[in-house]
Amino acid sequence: MTESQTTPSKQTRTKRTSTAKPITYADSGVNISSGDRAKQRIKMLARRTFNKQVLSEIGGFGGLFALDTSKYTDPVLVSSADGVGTKLKIAFELDIHHTVGADLVNHCVNDIAVQGATPLFFLDYLATGRLEIEVIEQVVTGLSTACKENGCALIGGETAQMPGFYADGEYDLAGTIIGVVQRDKIITGSTIEVGDCILGLPSTGLHTNGYSLARKLLFEVAGYKADKYVNELKDKPGAALMKTHRSYLSVLRKLIAGEVVSGMAHITGGGITENLPRILPKGTAAQIELASWTAPPLFTHMQQIGNVAQDEMMRTFNMGLGMLVVVPAAQLKKAQAILRRANERYHIIGRIVKGERKVQYV
Repeated sequence: MTESQTTPSKQTRTKRTSTAKPITYADSGVNISSGDRAKQRIKMLARRTFNKQVLSEIGGFGGLFALDTSKYTDPVLVSSADGVGTKLKIAFELDIHHTVGADLVNHCVNDIAVQGATPLFFLDYLATGRLEIEVIEQVVTGLSTACKENGCALIGGETAQMPGFYADGEYDLAGTIIGVVQRDKIITGSTIEVGDCILGLPSTGLHTNGYSLARKLLFEVAGYKADKYVNELKDKPGAALMKTHRSYLSVLRKLIAGEVVSGMAHITGGGITENLPRILPKGTAAQIELASWTAPPLFTHMQQIGNVAQDEMMRTFNMGLGMLVVVPAAQLKKAQAILRRANERYHIIGRIVKGERKVQYV
């Protein structure tokens, strides 16, 4: 065979290349036009949270926020970042997306509120494989509503299309919050003393922690369907797991204003076992009376399903208490009065004793 019979000429190869269909970004799975439409909807939702301190629009390279220095003579910024975790798996299955944004905001608000901080602004990160505008709008509606309720501006974020990285219909959600507190009003737990009382404020469920174990127990071990009522839970498993992570900001502000707080602990991943010691000063420990409150059916039934040890439950779930407040014994009655006026349920669950920054269950 001659070369002309086996090898296309340069002219032929050039012709084939030039007549091929042009490849676009959309062909790789990233739809810029859909992303632009989603951003327009996000802008409208975010604007609902704006106040006079917000100096920028959604879509800039960075969000601008002017701190009101007339309110703070010695301001300290407080920040926190978190995600929703595998609670999102339940959201995907039930096709419920308007609550996970509130879960994220409220979680972050609680994290800085325990240090006495007021939330200022919030940034979110949402990543998905294929952009579904209606789903994104539901998620951001939850973010916007919760920010508004907490007095926090949603000033920016990132919506990333990552085809091939996430399965169709799935996404990940995370966020960062910035707050402020007057330096001499920072709450760290440093004033906690032996004899202080520990109050527990109720959670609305798992909040945003322990879902990997919860899903295994309820759906794999017990074989429950998310949308089928379970007598032992007094609810459908999906509905019980999707209850929104509550914000404690309003009631904590009242307690702080009443000057009855020595320290506060947001009970998230690690449960009481790992979160309460984070605020205990050297030489102190926390003695918690397990009989002082009744864990909701969701927790007790999961424990029964998997024969889960009590220690494992206490370091995985909040067990029905999403916020702990340490109060000086002399201020207990005043703290109780504040909580009653706020219509906030509470349990006196223990006290501070001598020890080395651990939780003792009795």
